[in-house]
Amino acid sequence: MSKIPVGVSQCLLGEQVRFDGGHKRSRYLTDVLSSFIEFRPVCPEVAIGLGIPRKPIRLMVMGEETRVVGVADPSLDVTDALVAQAELAVQQMPDICGYVFMQNSPSCGVFGMKRYRTNGYTMDAKGRGAYAKRFMELMPYLPVEEAGRLNDAGLRENFLTRVFAFHDFKTHLAQAPTAKKLIAFYSRYKYQVMAHHVPSYFEIGRFLSNLAGRDIESCRDQFFQLFMAALSHHATRKGNTNAMMHLRGYLKDILSTQDKQELSQLIDSYKAGMVPLVVPLTLLKHHLLKLDNPYLKAQTFWSPHPEQLGLRNYIVENV
Repeated sequence: MSKIPVGVSQCLLGEQVRFDGGHKRSRYLTDVLSSFIEFRPVCPEVAIGLGIPRKPIRLMVMGEETRVVGVADPSLDVTDALVAQAELAVQQMPDICGYVFMQNSPSCGVFGMKRYRTNGYTMDAKGRGAYAKRFMELMPYLPVEEAGRLNDAGLRENFLTRVFAFHDFKTHLAQAPTAKKLIAFYSRYKYQVMAHHVPSYFEIGRFLSNLAGRDIESCRDQFFQLFMAALSHHATRKGNTNAMMHLRGYLKDILSTQDKQELSQLIDSYKAGMVPLVVPLTLLKHHLLKLDNPYLKAQTFWSPHPEQLGLRNYIVENV
């Protein structure tokens, strides 16, 4: 399988481009994900001409606007330059399927960035880096995450689920879409979407049941929005359990009483947070593959991302 292109803050790959001349290498990115991901590094601050090292910048609220200015010299305003760099980067990387940003960066931070008043005091933590903000506006359905948040097993699994699904969609439906292709694509994702968000599962089903006579490219784009919105919801233990219970229904007439009890106990243990998802899922898949059912075999719920990543080997704290 070819590697999936993903944008990344350059300092996360160990490049010494930080304001202090250092880096913020993420070993998870460089040593683990690099086997599956082709990273496209960008340091927007260097790209707009700020030196290495350089004086620090921060988010400052000025009237109704949030600007990126120098800490020591607020007259240094690089907001517009960072916005323009985001617009250029989108043009240069139209094929990416995700983006990992550096946290706590006035250019790249996505969540909870501190914003300051003109008097130098903190106003709130509701900011977003100027480069990241514009990039996300231009590619609103692109999976994005901060490197620091990838330490959380649940956030990591959700992000990579969306990256691989995004790439799958672009591979199969970016060119020459048809109603048949759309329905076939979603049929592989039905139980995965169910695990993430049941209302979306039904909404997408209704949408795809009424494609006759409609512009197929418009339908593809609407489906993509619904699909990525569905996967943005985290697959909780409750959601995964629901999907497994539906899949277990295919086995009601072929399993022995003992096998049914064993499978039910493992699903219940997972639901209670006692074992990771991989435990009941492995046994469920083992039984279902005996049916030799192409529809069941094709379900992405089994492996929405490479099993070598071990993303389902953790007990995630959600319900």
